Amino acid sequence: MEQLFLYLENNLILIYLLIFTVILGFEVISKVPTVLHTPLMSGANAISGVVIIGAILLIRNAAPTDYFSLSLGALGVVLGMINVVGGFAVTNRMLKMFSKKKK
Repeated sequence: MEQLFLYLENNLILIYLLIFTVILGFEVISKVPTVLHTPLMSGANAISGVVIIGAILLIRNAAPTDYFSLSLGALGVVLGMINVVGGFAVTNRMLKMFSKKKK
């Protein structure tokens, strides 16, 4: 628990930045019309790819005994992959709607 408090204390600016970007992202996405949500999800796949790479780098650079960083990295990989797979599935379904139907 002491490591967690030390980590939070040392990275306070980054935590504030994370909170700010979450709030800003929520505000921006909530103002987007519903018609544009699917193309935005497709673009979010690239961002999730960057998150996955960052999480892999976090896992690679973490000490074997640093369970907090390892857990955060694993969580980042799992959530990023869920977002990428879901985004591609929705994009694929959207593209099928515009294809010509076979008779």
